[in-house]
Amino acid sequence: MSTHTSSSTPHGYRALLRNREFAGLYVSFLFTVAASTFSGFALGTLVDRQTQSPFLTAVSMYGATLATVLGALTLMSVADGERPRRTLVALECLSLAGVAAQAVPGLPLAARFGILVCLGFFQSLGGGTRMGLLAEVVPHTSYALARSLMNITSGGMAIIGYAVGAALLHFLSPQQVFGVAAVLTGLGLVVVAATVRERSIRLTRRPGLRTTWTTNIWLFAHPGRRALLLNLWVPNGLVVGCEALFISYDSGHAGVFLAASSAGMLLGDLLVGRVLSAAGRRRWAFPLRLVLAVPFLMFAAGPPVWVAAVGVFVAGAGFAATLPLQEQLLALTDDAVRGQVQGAESAGRLSWQGVGAALAGGLAQMVSPGVAMTVMAAVSVAVTVGSRPFVLRSGAPVTAS
Repeated sequence: MSTHTSSSTPHGYRALLRNREFAGLYVSFLFTVAASTFSGFALGTLVDRQTQSPFLTAVSMYGATLATVLGALTLMSVADGERPRRTLVALECLSLAGVAAQAVPGLPLAARFGILVCLGFFQSLGGGTRMGLLAEVVPHTSYALARSLMNITSGGMAIIGYAVGAALLHFLSPQQVFGVAAVLTGLGLVVVAATVRERSIRLTRRPGLRTTWTTNIWLFAHPGRRALLLNLWVPNGLVVGCEALFISYDSGHAGVFLAASSAGMLLGDLLVGRVLSAAGRRRWAFPLRLVLAVPFLMFAAGPPVWVAAVGVFVAGAGFAATLPLQEQLLALTDDAVRGQVQGAESAGRLSWQGVGAALAGGLAQMVSPGVAMTVMAAVSVAVTVGSRPFVLRSGAPVTAS
């Protein structure tokens, strides 16, 4: 079980940011999220203009997440290698090359989707490595707070990214917006290289397919871990499928809806990570997963834009349910494999976002986008309610905070 402790536990976001290595991981993550938001919105807009297909538009915005499962199944053990800083820098370089390639004018859509798959693969390995480092550079009792700040950053940068991205697309082509995303990715790479030190004490396991699969088998052997992963992956992914239809539902207000969701996510993570205790976070995990999906049940009725935006904002707060679930998963994880486990959790969550986007897009080809969003939300609620007894029996202890 996880035993990572420290005698000097920082309290609050400012104290965390005084940790140079955490600050480096945090700032580089900020740039990475901004770049991902810009490039995803640009690609979705480009595909929508060229194809007018809800399915292809949804997949283009979240398709990279489908490839993250490849990382979880093959090479995620690199997240627990003995030189994680070098690994992270190398993966950031590969991501930079992929984003820059999307900026090439006249690139066929097939090539763009191929790059999307490659980016998802490398980003999944980079995410696992980053989270493994995070668990080492902050005390165990500050892990939830650190993840909360990272999630708030993700939500805040997504708000800015979607708003700025929508504005930029009035003046720039999607390819030029990809160029901006490449610059942001490069800045994130520089920050990591300049601030994060190599970890000197790590297991010297040889990363590879066998090591990855050994840990994956161990991860899924425990019924509590399986229940937690199900709830981290499926309800979120189905709701992200709803969000993937925003452009098809109302292209003129898609940026408003995406920004509203990100704002709700930011507020939810702030309250859950900063205000609630560990026991409080665990009590609120189930209600928040319901809040995540229920507001989308109204979209079949075609609500006014402001009502829909408020509902999306409320739903965004429900994403904060990931914090207590991640905390419980960490409590059931051995220190030696926490990088791979966190990477697998993140990769699975992102992959289900891609699955959700594909399912929602396919459904929207047969029914209206609003009806498709309602159906996806209803299934998310059903999964959350049906799996609740298994989560309650997960056996993860509550860690004081």
